[in-house]
Amino acid sequence: MQSVITYPEGIYAIESGYERPQLAAIHAIVSGDAVAIVDSGNNESVPRVLEALASLGFGPEQVRYVLLTHIHLDHAGGAGALMAACPNAALVVHPRGVRHMVDPSKLWAGTVAVYGEDDAIAKYGRIQSVAAERIVEATDGRVVDLNGRKIRVAETPGHALHHVCYFDEQTRAWFTGDTFGLSYRELDHDGRAFVFPTTTPVQFDPDALHASIDRLMAEQPTAMYLTHYSRVTDLPRLASDLHRLIDAHVAIARSGANAVDRRHQIIRAGLSALMRQEAARQQWPISENDLFELFAMDLELNAQGLEVWLDRQAAA
Repeated sequence: MQSVITYPEGIYAIESGYERPQLAAIHAIVSGDAVAIVDSGNNESVPRVLEALASLGFGPEQVRYVLLTHIHLDHAGGAGALMAACPNAALVVHPRGVRHMVDPSKLWAGTVAVYGEDDAIAKYGRIQSVAAERIVEATDGRVVDLNGRKIRVAETPGHALHHVCYFDEQTRAWFTGDTFGLSYRELDHDGRAFVFPTTTPVQFDPDALHASIDRLMAEQPTAMYLTHYSRVTDLPRLASDLHRLIDAHVAIARSGANAVDRRHQIIRAGLSALMRQEAARQQWPISENDLFELFAMDLELNAQGLEVWLDRQAAA
């Protein structure tokens, strides 16, 4: 496994080291002597980013921007530590995420509530704050100028209300965080990549996610750079699969909506069946045991996110 993958026109994928190899990529965009980093991984990812930059001939002082797609901790947990290491960088984050970067106490409390403090520290490390004056709000349509290379912000809710994607106008490619789903390299087959949606808690919104995918595709992009995991092309096929699979997730959620005591079990079973169907449909080159080990965390989080969505629908 490569720790740095080189793509055309100054784009690099850096292995974050989060959880397992090829789970989360951090991307670097280079323009002359300036660098932008897209997503930060967790605290343990920061030395990997700095080492990767050094291998490419760049120092931390040449990082001009840290661009966060959203503040889920596998994407942003190391942002404070990375900003501390990169003295000339500005942090770009959705307006809803700014206060959590300045004061991460609520973000951390929510993480501890899920994992417990010891496991949260082991998983992410303690989250460091970022000074407010170093933060730029990633408002819709904002253009970040990286040494003449224009990177445009687009709000893309659906996975999270505070999610944005970044459009590199030079390559006409998007950096999509979780909006364009998951595409694990272990599933690649005959030169084709595949996608699967992520419906993690607590702000999954299928209508908004469909609209965000359509917005990305409206630019007729050349590629998508996903956090999980890096570059995909053949985008019309993948977008069609994502739309179909989002609808399938919603149907599975609704099938268990009235079985309150067994709802989670029904949704998990439905998602597992969908995973088997998709594996057969796409001829993924992986055993069923390995497939479910690969997606174990994702299936659980998707089920939880669908349940939160059902509760929100019922309360509306």
